[in-house]
Amino acid sequence: MTDSAPIERPAWLTSGDFTEADEPMRLFASWFEEAVRREPADPNAMALATVDAGGVPNVRMVLLKGVDERGFVFYTNRDSTKGKELEGAPKAALVFHWKSLTRQVRVRGTVEPVTDAEADAYFATRARLAQIGAWASRQSAPLESRLAFEKAVARFTAKYVVGPVPRPPYWHGYRVVPEAIEFWHDRPFRLHDRIEFRREGPGGDWTKTRLYP
Repeated sequence: MTDSAPIERPAWLTSGDFTEADEPMRLFASWFEEAVRREPADPNAMALATVDAGGVPNVRMVLLKGVDERGFVFYTNRDSTKGKELEGAPKAALVFHWKSLTRQVRVRGTVEPVTDAEADAYFATRARLAQIGAWASRQSAPLESRLAFEKAVARFTAKYVVGPVPRPPYWHGYRVVPEAIEFWHDRPFRLHDRIEFRREGPGGDWTKTRLYP
């Protein structure tokens, strides 16, 4: 999450009736706040789906590293499979599943790179060994052996033994700008609650629809 003042919990969320919400990003912030408190492992884990040049979908787990009214941010190597797929088709889908809360959020939208300043600021917060790993890893490329990777880590550790580790030029962040967000909450006998928000583009007004489970 980006640094911000604590989010006030609306009355409709406290009462458990999220279906009265009329703005999805505020609702997501409240759900995420609760997941951080109650989900035992990686509450910021999300499935990221992209498509390759042939239109075949590809999905993997990544970590949410920032969220605000603009969208959902994650970081990766631009030369990785996901980076190349996003360059060719800058659209993506996300899924958050908080099993402990029996909740799920689905997001679909366009993808844009974050600014260099945003990427630099986040990279500076990473553990030093994680920063070194970003230099040592040719993400998604064939690796001849684990030893080869460990040698690369050692080489860059020696190179940046003094002073801050700079951000690699190929390591960057992406923001999924939502056009559709669906909130799902488990109910007994599979009579679940599903609310979908949609808009035509960034800055547009959200429309809300209740969906059959």
